[in-house]
Amino acid sequence: MEVILDKQYPVAASVEAAWTVLADMNALATCMPGAQITEEIDATHFKGAVKVKVGPAVAAFAGTIEILTLDRDTRTLKMMGKGADKGGSSASMELTATLLPAEGGHCTLQGHAEVIVNGKFAQFGGRMMTSVSDMILAQFADVFSQKAQVVQAGMAPAVSEAGASGGSAGTSGGDGAAAASVPVAPIVAQEFNALAFVWLMIKNFFTGRKS
Repeated sequence: MEVILDKQYPVAASVEAAWTVLADMNALATCMPGAQITEEIDATHFKGAVKVKVGPAVAAFAGTIEILTLDRDTRTLKMMGKGADKGGSSASMELTATLLPAEGGHCTLQGHAEVIVNGKFAQFGGRMMTSVSDMILAQFADVFSQKAQVVQAGMAPAVSEAGASGGSAGTSGGDGAAAASVPVAPIVAQEFNALAFVWLMIKNFFTGRKS
């Protein structure tokens, strides 16, 4: 079963601060509920894991991530992720994420994802899988925005010092090495609880029928 998603999320930070997070795969992975990087094979290939809670049980997916494009000029990341669990279910996702300038010095995270799911999770159907994906991505975007805000706060002193010294080199440095050296906030998305989500879906279904 295939699910295609096109989404835009506001990020309460500058494009530069958000790019620092988007270009760091380890920081980016912790924006996704229950996800983590378990091994860095090289600059563009990683191993990772995702946990999804279903009541007291936990479904664990292990897989690989490949960075296909990381373009600083267009602020675009394109990646492919594949994974499977011990129960025989598998999933793959090709994701393209781009940062666009927005009003007030903020930016917008624009994403296009093509998700293919096989096995028991495909039995939920396209509507359920789209709703699950929407909720997961909404939490991802929220944590991403929080991380970008902390990075931007860390950039502020460096920018102020560069301005005080009057050196143009300090300004250009903030666009590259200085931004990369800013530590990303230890903010991690919570594991996704599928049981709680299904209960919410059931409630919304009956509420919709009553109206």
